[in-house]
Amino acid sequence: MPTKKPQAVENRKPKGKSHGPPVDWEALLAHIPGGEMVVHHKAGSRIFRQGDPADALFYLRRGKVKLSVTSEDGKEAIIAILDADEFFGEGCLAGQPLRMATATAMEVSALTRIPKPLMARMLHVEQGVAQLFVTHLLYRNIRYEADLVDQLFNSSERRLARILLLLAHFGKESKMESVVPGITQEALAQMIGTTRSRVNYFMNKFKKLGFISYNGDMTVNSGLLSVLLAHDMSELTK
Repeated sequence: MPTKKPQAVENRKPKGKSHGPPVDWEALLAHIPGGEMVVHHKAGSRIFRQGDPADALFYLRRGKVKLSVTSEDGKEAIIAILDADEFFGEGCLAGQPLRMATATAMEVSALTRIPKPLMARMLHVEQGVAQLFVTHLLYRNIRYEADLVDQLFNSSERRLARILLLLAHFGKESKMESVVPGITQEALAQMIGTTRSRVNYFMNKFKKLGFISYNGDMTVNSGLLSVLLAHDMSELTK
């Protein structure tokens, strides 16, 4: 029997720092029977592991989640860091039997766990939910394509500047500075595909130029954007 359709989703006030269109997913999921299944994870805990059965997807209500993959020889690579208002684990909807990555809470996080059969039914029955979810995934795909282009064509210095600006949500709020909580140089090195020593070198350079400051958490200044705009990195030290 079809479930009750959510009303006027497009007029709800957006919440969180969504990387897609402004949708109050938390309010939307409240209309889905079983969509209110909230689970909590402390910092460092595994939400699921690479190779686990893919039987549900997750909506991140609060916190931050790291997605990483591990090679057969034990080498780990971070493929994404997700913020509140994002979905992950949706590969199960495309027939993925096992998790292709490990999801780890980077800070205290609250998530809505949506079983695969429930979400599949909602996408089939509720056209509004399907349209919003597909749009959300398309926006994320655009971001992943930009990540790939960045990895292929930009220097490690520019890749580091870009990932710091993304983590600080540059351009999403009116503040000139934002804080990046709990990110390590080792994690940054994994994300941009370089060594920790290179990251440390560039971080010291950015700090000297006044683009970042850190004492535990990191503050990113909008001036870091000049690293992406400069055609020659030497221009920054003139």
